[in-house]
Amino acid sequence: MDAITRAWKKAVRTALPGPWRPRRVVGEAALALLMGGFAALLELAAGSGLAVPFGVGVAVLWVLRRGLPATVLLAAAAATGWSGGPVLLMICAGWTAGARIRRVWTLVGTFVLGWLLFTVTGVLKDAATTSPKLVLGLSLGGFLVLAVLPALYGRYRAQRRALLDALRERNDQLLRERVMVVHQARLRERHRIAQDMHDSLGHQLALISVHSGALEVDRTLTDRQREAVGVLRQAAVAAMRELREVVGVLHDESTALPPTPGAAAAGPARGGVDGIDALVESSRAAGAEIALSREGERRPLPAAVDHAAYRIVQEALTNAHKHAPGAPIGVALRYEPDALVVEVTNARTPELVGVRAGAGPAVSGGQGLTGLRERARLVGGMVHAGPTPEQGFRLAAVLPYEAAEGAGEGAAAAAGADDWVFEGLSPAGAAEGRRRSPALGCAVGVVAVGLTVLGLMIWGVVAFVGGARDATVSETAYERIRVGAPEAEVARELPPGSSFFSDQYKGTGPTPPEGSNCRWFLLADQSDVAWDEDHVARFCFKDGALAEKQEYVTKN
Repeated sequence: MDAITRAWKKAVRTALPGPWRPRRVVGEAALALLMGGFAALLELAAGSGLAVPFGVGVAVLWVLRRGLPATVLLAAAAATGWSGGPVLLMICAGWTAGARIRRVWTLVGTFVLGWLLFTVTGVLKDAATTSPKLVLGLSLGGFLVLAVLPALYGRYRAQRRALLDALRERNDQLLRERVMVVHQARLRERHRIAQDMHDSLGHQLALISVHSGALEVDRTLTDRQREAVGVLRQAAVAAMRELREVVGVLHDESTALPPTPGAAAAGPARGGVDGIDALVESSRAAGAEIALSREGERRPLPAAVDHAAYRIVQEALTNAHKHAPGAPIGVALRYEPDALVVEVTNARTPELVGVRAGAGPAVSGGQGLTGLRERARLVGGMVHAGPTPEQGFRLAAVLPYEAAEGAGEGAAAAAGADDWVFEGLSPAGAAEGRRRSPALGCAVGVVAVGLTVLGLMIWGVVAFVGGARDATVSETAYERIRVGAPEAEVARELPPGSSFFSDQYKGTGPTPPEGSNCRWFLLADQSDVAWDEDHVARFCFKDGALAEKQEYVTKN
């Protein structure tokens, strides 16, 4: 019982899709009564006794047209082929079917079957009084005009509405994505600022700490001066700690988004390979023992590679000052055939160095090597860092002469945000959208239907003129034919005839001879009759000969 109930509810939901708000219920009921009343009036005007059944049926089919568009179209086509009452329903059913049947071949099959039903019911009704060929042509033309054209327009409207909804949704999505891209660009810029703060200010603070540490152990200073230098060194260490905390905050908020290739070279570089000499000299001034060497033929470097080499040496010297104060440092630049190799090494910390006495552990935010690897990756290179067998430390970077694509194009992510957002609106995408325009397919359908209807109209005019000619006998031929002539001889004098024109004259005029077989024709001379009258010629045959010929005027 539950299965039957569920099946019934599902069938009702399919046939009557919601939501059924009060306004819609009232509107559907009013339109159903209007459609049913119109069909009943047409049936009454045609003298049919099926006015009430047709009216009720049309009202019911109108309510079901949304949920069962194919079924309603087939029923309306069959009913309209039999009688003209549901003609307005068939127009609306064609519109609804075109708009709601999504699959193209299902739609085509439904309309082909609907035309067959429309034609079959018309032939069954009018085959006894009208030529089947005429019924076929009229049914094809009528079905194309009454059902197919509304379906094409309904499908165009539905596809256009769907396309506009999709474009509106895509526009909203692009706006959301644009906001996200701007947010990402802002985070990447913060990441870049954090990296530059870490590399530049961290190096300077490290030098201040090294200088103050060296002064603190200077024997020529008084206790008061040594105390002041200690305060200075502690302030430098505290400033470095606070700097690394700020850098950590900025970096952590950007870790979910990798920096763009252009971020590494954002803004003008404050140093390059030429600035490494100044870094070495400033470290030497702080009392560090540093050796700088260059190997290979020097060549020009892309801005991104030049800046990355400077920052790598700067960070390596900063780490050496912090973690191995007093240890000798070696800086080497080697110009290999395809890449620049930057190498910074330091030996282990001397055992009798008092620079860090009482200074506590070195301040490290864990950002230095990570930032260096990221800088090298963005220009297509790599960084290796690790301890040496002599208990020292070695940092080596390989930087290709040709920077990775997009690495030096300036900055930043925000500058390219608009291009990224409107990527979906490229000319290729626009051409694809034009190819998918719903108007094209519907226009082709309308043209095909129009040409078909025009062809049927031309065929109908030609057939009408030919039928009228075949059903008309001239005055000369009428006078030449004599009563008593053999039927075969009379048939040669008469035109072929057309039942479409002559069948309406059966039963008119004087009573024909008993047992005779008669044929009716229009006389060519119609000048002496009124506009609502026809001049008719009748030939009656009996026993193989012309028994009577008669001309008379009858109402058309």
